[in-house]
Amino acid sequence: MDEMTNIETLQAGLLAEIDAADTPEAVEALRVRALGKSGEITALLKTLGAMTPEQRSAEGPKIHGCREAVTAALTARKAQLETAVLNQKLAAEAVDMSLPADMPPSGSVHPVSQVMDELAEIFADMGFAVATGPEIEDDWHNFTALNIPETHPARAMHDTFYFPDADAEGRAMLLRTHTSPVQIRTMVGGNPPIRIIAPGRVYRSDSDATHTPMFHQIEGLVIDKGITLGHLKWTLETFLKAFFERDDIVLRLRPSYFPFTEPSAEVDVGYKQEKGRRVIGGSGDDEGHGWMEVLGSGMVHPKVIEAAGLDPDEWQGFAFGTGVDRLAMLKYGMDDLRAFFDGDLRWLKHYGFSALDIPTLSGGISA
Repeated sequence: MDEMTNIETLQAGLLAEIDAADTPEAVEALRVRALGKSGEITALLKTLGAMTPEQRSAEGPKIHGCREAVTAALTARKAQLETAVLNQKLAAEAVDMSLPADMPPSGSVHPVSQVMDELAEIFADMGFAVATGPEIEDDWHNFTALNIPETHPARAMHDTFYFPDADAEGRAMLLRTHTSPVQIRTMVGGNPPIRIIAPGRVYRSDSDATHTPMFHQIEGLVIDKGITLGHLKWTLETFLKAFFERDDIVLRLRPSYFPFTEPSAEVDVGYKQEKGRRVIGGSGDDEGHGWMEVLGSGMVHPKVIEAAGLDPDEWQGFAFGTGVDRLAMLKYGMDDLRAFFDGDLRWLKHYGFSALDIPTLSGGISA
């Protein structure tokens, strides 16, 4: 068999041609010529079926060895040439880092940070201090001390991110679902009168255009003697007028239910439609106006005051809470909460935010 006696010659010739190939395309052409459907080595493999067992035993290893040697050489040469092409491309596209940049580094204050600063400035003027607490909370501070019973839907797994292990006292651990635990920690750890705001991150299992699994809330708490709903309404009215920088803010308090306040009230603010977006201002009962919920509030439940170690017959108070992200959307005309987490500087600049924005009551909160 002429073909069989020429296997070594064929292998040596192919290996020499592969070694001399100078482009990945040339290597591919050799692969097709040797191992393709009509390739030279493929033709040798097809002859094995017509051989006697003795011939197949003698010639088969030679043919398979030739195929393996050529395949390995093709793979190695292709990788070598592709690496050389890549290195050449990288050298041509190299950037001299010592050259000055086309654009200097730039940044912007985030809407949430801006609104946090605005809120702190407004409430500081009313005598409120800023209080903080842990984002990983225990069940007692997050639910029980706030008069949220074991069967309340807010405790459900679909709404709350729980940790698998309890703390040293056997309390379930979770990512806080609101900033209200800060109220409990402040009342337990301090002596009234108390006047605080508690801004921070909170977590719930929810995600769409107006909800994210992590978002920001701010809560307010006042504990003193002789506190009434009138004090609550004045505080909220003063806050919203300063925040939206308008004097025509009109509030509407609707009876509601929260486990930690009694009585409880949802707070609506009047708005009107301008150029396709809602603009806060005016009474929601006026023609072309409407009402929008912006806050939850109420008088602190006596059980909550008692759980914090205070006498509810001596101390009263009010609390309120709202989403910082939602306030930013309303004030600055943003329509999708998810964009808050994209980190797109163009989006921030579109709404006019600057890294040098510092809210002041004298200069204008959003100036």
